[in-house]
Parts: sequence; structure tokens; C-alpha cells
Amino acid sequence: MDIVLDYSEEFFFKPYIYPETWRQDDPLRQLINLYVVTNIGGALLYLSCATASFYLLFDHQLMKHPLFLKDQIKLEIQYTLKSVPWISIPTVALFFLEVRGHSKLYDEVERSPLGWMKELANFVFFVFFTDMLIYWIHRFLHHRTIYKHFHKPHHIWKVPSPFASHAFHPVDGFLQSAPYHIFVFLFPLHKVTYLGLYVIVNMWSTSIHDGLFLVPKVLQPVINGAANHTVHHLYFDYNYGQYFTLWDRIGGSYLDPSTKLLEENDASWKNKLN
Repeated sequence: MDIVLDYSEEFFFKPYIYPETWRQDDPLRQLINLYVVTNIGGALLYLSCATASFYLLFDHQLMKHPLFLKDQIKLEIQYTLKSVPWISIPTVALFFLEVRGHSKLYDEVERSPLGWMKELANFVFFVFFTDMLIYWIHRFLHHRTIYKHFHKPHHIWKVPSPFASHAFHPVDGFLQSAPYHIFVFLFPLHKVTYLGLYVIVNMWSTSIHDGLFLVPKVLQPVINGAANHTVHHLYFDYNYGQYFTLWDRIGGSYLDPSTKLLEENDASWKNKLN
């Protein structure tokens, strides 16, 4: 995150906001900058990904589904934008620790004997590691003593649009994002790879809410795509995974969308799965 912080300092905060007497590496200044950048950047990333998905990929026929709420798009956006400033508070605390050098992020890939091949391996490990943690966090949030307090707001959208991708209660939103931050305090990762993964993760979160079942048939038993996540929104206790079906299969929570959605005798899903 220090890459983003440095650019924001150079092109915005330093020339237009702060007096020259305030040191750029002052902790309070860094915290303020991180909070501003996280909120604005997070909102822009969410709105750009969700808007592109809504107009280019989302099946607008789903808005006629009986479970699609009146003014749902507006409500999803409003809920997300109200939650982002609160989710940002603990997130900024972790970003601050990264900026102050307490993570295992690095910026000199040349020092690795494997170079960018190591980064590719790190990418794969990051995806599998975070998928595992998110599965268990997500499943925990469905426990009957927790669900109604934190995760239920996300399940208001039984037939979600891409704008529902980040419409979480702040506690829920932070907990499900925590594995991405935890990773860099446990394992080495290049800073550019980390930023790239941050964008990819947000794009993926949008894609599993777009109602577009594009995962090739050969990969459907493995990949937790939009069809799997649609089942999750409709039936709650299945398909908690983020990227893969592995942990749902291990945890006994996998439900095959190609059979369950067809059982509903609903043309909205039949046309997509046949």
C-alpha cells in the first residue's frame, strides 16, 4: 500500500493539502492519507467493477425475478457506500502496519533466484490460502448466533446484482477481507503482486454476483462461480467458498447448482444451465 500512498502524496497531498513543515512520514499524516485513499479508492473500484459488470455482463432479465427487490440496485449501492467508511477503519490499521514495514511485502523481485516465477507461485498460494480462510470465516458468519447480527444484510439480496458484491455489514465485510491482509504478515509477497491481487479479488467478488454462468463445464466441479454463489444466496447453508469448491466438498456444504437450480422449475436458471 505504500506504493499507492507515495503516488497520492506526490500528486495530491503534498502539493495541495499539507504544509511543507509536516513530515511526509509522520504517522498521523500517513493514517489520514490511508483512510482517504482507502475510502475513495475502494468506492471507485467497487463502482467501476460493478457498473461495468452490470452493463456488460449482468443478465437484466433477473431484475424481473420475483425475489429481486424493488429499487434493489439503489439499495445495494447505498448499503455498500455506507459500510465502506467503517470497514476502512480496521483495514487502514493493517495498511498502516504494512507501510511502517511490519509485513513481509517486498519490492525487489530481482533478489529472488526464481524471479517472477516465484511471484506466480505466490499468486497461486495466495488464492488457495485465502480461499481456505474465507470459507471458514464465511461459514462462521452463518452460525445462528452470529448470522442475524452481521451476515444477514448481505442475504437480503436473494437474487443479487453486481452491486451486491460489496454490500456487507462492516464487521462482515472486514472479516471476509481479513485473509488478504493476514497473508502478507505471514508470507513474502511482492508489492506490485499484492496490489494486482487486490484488484483481481474485487473483480472476482463482483463476478460471482453477476448472474452470468460462464465457468466452462469441465471446470464447474472445481470453480465456485456465479452459479454456485447464486445457490448460496438462495439457500444460505451451501457453497461458502470464494474461488473453489474444495472446502465446500471437504466441509460437506457443496451443493451442485446444475441440479438444485433446475429443480426449481424456474426459467431464469434453466436457460443458463442448459
